[in-house]
Amino acid sequence: MVGQVDVVVDATPKKVAAAALPLYRRAGVKVILQGGEAHATTGHSFVAQANYASAVGRESTRVVSCNTTSIVRVLGALDAADLLASARGTLIRRATDPGESHLGGVMNTIVPESSIPSHQGPDARTVLPNLDVVTMAAKAAHTQTHNHYWSLRLRRRSSRDEILAALHAVPRIAFVTMAEGLVALNTTVELMRDLGRPRGDMWEVAVWEDVVTVDGDEAYLTYQVYNEAIVIPESIDAIRAVTGAVPDGSASIAITDEVLGVRRQFLSSLSSAKPPR
Repeated sequence: MVGQVDVVVDATPKKVAAAALPLYRRAGVKVILQGGEAHATTGHSFVAQANYASAVGRESTRVVSCNTTSIVRVLGALDAADLLASARGTLIRRATDPGESHLGGVMNTIVPESSIPSHQGPDARTVLPNLDVVTMAAKAAHTQTHNHYWSLRLRRRSSRDEILAALHAVPRIAFVTMAEGLVALNTTVELMRDLGRPRGDMWEVAVWEDVVTVDGDEAYLTYQVYNEAIVIPESIDAIRAVTGAVPDGSASIAITDEVLGVRRQFLSSLSSAKPPR
């Protein structure tokens, strides 16, 4: 099979793909690895909106993990708008994937990770090297999606509208509100099913718009990460990048998002999430 393809997207369990790299290289195929592998395995980590251009024509790249992808999308948007000075985040992670719930997991407790920072902050810097970010994480007793809480120091005094405008300006961030009844992780999961998404996938980072708070040069926000789906569009764009099929990142993102049906808001008839003027 390796001799019959142009690109291999290796989604095997962590460390398996690294062992297969010599095979791929001998066959002369492009390779896309996933976030379970180390950055050093490919020397390049990928999030489409942040560093598509540097992946064009490469032999290999690594699509970073679900949580890291969300960090780069959200913090990268604020950094690109010259708003972000530093970020400190707490990640409440699902205990295990839904399909493996029967194998055991965290029940009736929360398990803090044993070191600070958790790996997501340093991993985000493999994509955005100058990002001042620290993450802490814990596993909670649920199996669907992750939840992030961010305390942000801004470069200057700002407004809520300016923060929202920066987030509206980038792809793959969608806005939800408590007023829509989307008050918890499970409610957004149910909405994806109601929208007819394949497997209930949510490819976007779902930011609670009505929770975003700005106080002078500080901002606070929370969002949801669908760990089983968020890197699907990134993987598609990575294929186009390494093959050079679409040299321009914004063009590839637009194609992918149009075909998948990526949204900026999920309930447009109810949402207050309109781009600030």
